[in-house]
Amino acid sequence: MRALRSGDTSPTAADAPPPTSPEDAQIALWSLFALHHLGFDDVDDRLEWDPVLISLRRELEHDFERSLRERAPAFPEPDDFAADLFSFIADHDGPSVAAWLRSSGTTEHMREFLRHRSIYTLKESDHTMWTIPRLSHRVKAAVVELQYDEYGAGDPRRLHAHLFARGLEESGLSSDYGAFVDEAPLEVLEQDNAMSMLGLNRRLRAASLGFLAAFEATSSGPSRKIAGGLERLGFGSEVIAYYTEHVEADAVHEQLAVRNICGTLVEESPDQYENIFFGAWICLDMDDRYARRMLSQWAP
Repeated sequence: MRALRSGDTSPTAADAPPPTSPEDAQIALWSLFALHHLGFDDVDDRLEWDPVLISLRRELEHDFERSLRERAPAFPEPDDFAADLFSFIADHDGPSVAAWLRSSGTTEHMREFLRHRSIYTLKESDHTMWTIPRLSHRVKAAVVELQYDEYGAGDPRRLHAHLFARGLEESGLSSDYGAFVDEAPLEVLEQDNAMSMLGLNRRLRAASLGFLAAFEATSSGPSRKIAGGLERLGFGSEVIAYYTEHVEADAVHEQLAVRNICGTLVEESPDQYENIFFGAWICLDMDDRYARRMLSQWAP
């Protein structure tokens, strides 16, 4: 961060020490990705494309992607794409933070969850938008159809990131972008960095859309449970409305994401089949890792 604030990146590539921990690597990567999102008030916007910082980001990305691919399972052989992807997602049975928060979480547990969610949700869907110029007209149109809802159907007050910001403020939490990054666990940083990495790299565009499909196919039920937990704990209507908004919308979006977006992409580019499943697996795996981490702390 000293190099970012000063603007002097000349020694960064040669003198930067290797990360001392996974957390160190992920917060560094998050900071570099943030230059492509909303940036920092005390960092010159021209550093977004500084070649030294891009080189450092690529090194961190390479290590991160390699670790993900080493963990990834074998994916099903191509057959009925939509049915196979729906089955792959449905067969993934991991722990559920949402179910625990609905029935057992305390107010502080829920507030901690909201702080963690703010790392991504204050820029919800932005990483997917990076894929749009890299897609065919048919896939591009389907992505924009889905994103139109995510961005409030033309009404900035209905923008999902804005709805979440209002919910944070109503809950007595800061809605400033990155306000809680210093307390974000490794799993939150990994999830956010994965989305940025997939969206920023054209060669990973199919993985970005696979991530989107898995996210949409698995968010309706958890959103209902989180809304139930918020109601049980007496949270306000704004934050509850954010989650109830996703109950109905994401049930529709999952069909659009799997069939019209990913299905069309793999029809046009069969070589992208495995990357779609890779992105879907990343989404599911990241949720599992976060759930295991938090449930081990909240309900040991």
